[in-house]
Amino acid sequence: MKNSLNVNPPRIDMGLLFLRLAGSLLLLYVHGLPKIFHFSEELTRIEDPFGMGPYMSLIPAIIAEVICPLFIIAGVFTRLACLPIIGVLLVAMLVVHADWSIAEGQFGWLLLIIFGTLALTGPGRWRMASGGITEVTRGAG
Repeated sequence: MKNSLNVNPPRIDMGLLFLRLAGSLLLLYVHGLPKIFHFSEELTRIEDPFGMGPYMSLIPAIIAEVICPLFIIAGVFTRLACLPIIGVLLVAMLVVHADWSIAEGQFGWLLLIIFGTLALTGPGRWRMASGGITEVTRGAG
């Protein structure tokens, strides 16, 4: 008898792929790419909640909002790549914008839900591998 706990139906893998793509592309488009394309301007605007200076506040945000989503889109190191995103979002929502209502911060909270879910589930079976796109039969990534 086959253990049903190790088998994901294709629709779950499709849902995880959609979650990875939608969440990562939104994060890249809305937050990540503007930070890269307007780096100097962002240095003057970014909040510095821990007093490290704007540069040391902007670099972790760029890593979390540009580099990590690329790994997540590919399905490579997905769980690990979710952690910096979750960290930056928690700082943003609980420290920098602590006075925001849920309605004002809904985009941030929804991103936390998306990347928290991916951190728990992994990428699913539809992800990149060394030979290109593949369907992985074992492992959560």
